[in-house]
Amino acid sequence: MIFQISIFALITCFYIAYFMKQILLRKKGIYTNRLAKGRKPTKTAVVETALLAATYGIAAIQYVSVFFSRFMLSLSIPAGVRWAGIVITGGGVIFFILAITSMRDSWRAGVDETQKTSIVTRGIYKVSRNPAFVGFDMLYIGSALSLPNVIMTAAAVIGILLLHFQILEEEKYLPRAFGDEYLRYKSRTPRYFLFF
Repeated sequence: MIFQISIFALITCFYIAYFMKQILLRKKGIYTNRLAKGRKPTKTAVVETALLAATYGIAAIQYVSVFFSRFMLSLSIPAGVRWAGIVITGGGVIFFILAITSMRDSWRAGVDETQKTSIVTRGIYKVSRNPAFVGFDMLYIGSALSLPNVIMTAAAVIGILLLHFQILEEEKYLPRAFGDEYLRYKSRTPRYFLFF
């Protein structure tokens, strides 16, 4: 029961932070969710549509797993690994909150060439070009370890892959948006974290 309570609290904190940031920026007239909106290259539109569906689907799976994991093809995982999942999830929450805080008014989800933002290289962005995505990855990995079932594990893998594809799509757009400043930033800062 402690695993369910812990993971429930952490994923709830994560999603509250996500939606609160959207609401606060919307009050300033900034619409952050640009996934699958506007005219985009076909590949970008497909990746963003899949990512949008997966993001909401995985959140639903996480919450269902909290209460009904034993009915979702449970996996037998040692308690130590499940505790590690809690720690990883907590790290994901921290990474994500630091990312959206550092981005200030420039935070967006998805490629949108119609909106002008500033490149952010301060705060957590000094150690990762994609800390919000790292936060999501840690959330998915931690949830799958803490609430071990086949459906949660498959959802985590799909979510992580789609986030990676989204990063690749954004990396095509960012040099056009920010030019040499982005290329210099890209050359000195890892895509994910440390040397990844």
